[in-house]
Amino acid sequence: MTISIDDLQTDDTRAAASVDRTIRLIEAGAATGVSCSPELAKGPWEFDAGPVSYGPGSSMGDVIPTGSPRQGALPESYRTASADELHARIRAAKATLGDRAVVLGHFYQRDEVIEHADFVGDSFQLANAALTRPDAEAIVFCGVHFMAETADLLSTPEQAVILPNLAAGCSMADMADESSVEECWEQLEEVYGDLTATDASGRVPVIPVTYMNSSAALKGFVGRHGGIVCTSSNAKTVLEWAFERGQRVLFFPDQHLGRNTAKAMGVPLEQMPMWNPRKALGGNTAGELGEARVILWHGFCSVHRRFTVDQIAQARVDHPGVQVIVHPECPMPVVDAADAAGSTDFIVKAIQAAPAGSTFAIGTEINLVQRLAAEYPQHTIFCLDPVVCPCSTMYRIHPGYLAWVLEELVAGRVVNRITVADDVAEPARVALERMLAAKPPAAAPQPVAGA
Repeated sequence: MTISIDDLQTDDTRAAASVDRTIRLIEAGAATGVSCSPELAKGPWEFDAGPVSYGPGSSMGDVIPTGSPRQGALPESYRTASADELHARIRAAKATLGDRAVVLGHFYQRDEVIEHADFVGDSFQLANAALTRPDAEAIVFCGVHFMAETADLLSTPEQAVILPNLAAGCSMADMADESSVEECWEQLEEVYGDLTATDASGRVPVIPVTYMNSSAALKGFVGRHGGIVCTSSNAKTVLEWAFERGQRVLFFPDQHLGRNTAKAMGVPLEQMPMWNPRKALGGNTAGELGEARVILWHGFCSVHRRFTVDQIAQARVDHPGVQVIVHPECPMPVVDAADAAGSTDFIVKAIQAAPAGSTFAIGTEINLVQRLAAEYPQHTIFCLDPVVCPCSTMYRIHPGYLAWVLEELVAGRVVNRITVADDVAEPARVALERMLAAKPPAAAPQPVAGA
């Protein structure tokens, strides 16, 4: 797809929200600023045939597991189509499909994709949004692989869940695989004894908790072992649930969400050892594990690891009175230095509720931050990280892929379907049901105006 500088230099809200446009202007020398990779200006299909990788962006330095899903070649007509042509084809396909298909767009998707979403939200909001369309034959999930798996777990067997680009994975989710977690569990049993035995208060030695940002296989693991799933918005409620049932928690894959949440609940840092799956006992002694309240997996989000205390300090110098809000996947010093920390939904609502003229420095993925800045011009909103560096894997979804999967549906063909095997799905649903039962009240997903 080719775009001229004249096409990019527009002033409407949609253009202002476009991170893709910003990157192209920077790389063309038509705008100030810097991106973390000049390859971000290329079409994601240019990486489909190359070595398996997460692609340019925040996770490009992460090691991708062998055997990760690959996307086949996108037909040329989608690769060479103009932006206007792709948008027209998507709208036409959606009109033809009507209620037979629902398009879900994660907050971190590029704005050119969000434009066509029927619902916009975080991963769990979107999975629940799909439940409001039980008659839809297809759920097109514009997000990453684990999100599509969760939608498949919660949808009906007759519904097909489609991921427009199979290469849209998640580096953090990949940092905890089932075999490594099983090995960890076996080593913990050597330390704690029978993991199903209860103490005088009826608690087992350890309860596994997995973040929503994990594979269906890991959700199945926690379901089989009395554990539960959490989101960034209900992590505290879930940990309270787990502590009622277990003497300690094994939390994976994101160390930062686990540490920040447990610290806020009063758990001392010395009782939160890190588990490195490449070391015996995770790099800990049996004594350290015996004193543990929360065992943190050695995983992280490459988007949120980019934010620093120095960036916060600079924002306060440049913008006196700025409100700094960061995601709880950020490192603990960053969360401690911020004014508030919360989920993507928390960030959106904080900005919506603020009086006109407020200034916000936001520590989360740039697509959401830039979209909020465009949608709420009465505020000053900017990303803490001055380098434009979107989520590598979210950025693998492009209007070309969305047009392709929708037009295939129009032709009666389902491509890129994501399915979870029954033996995994059953215990994974148990873990999700436990989360739902422990979930605090939350806002409904945001329907898109006019959708």
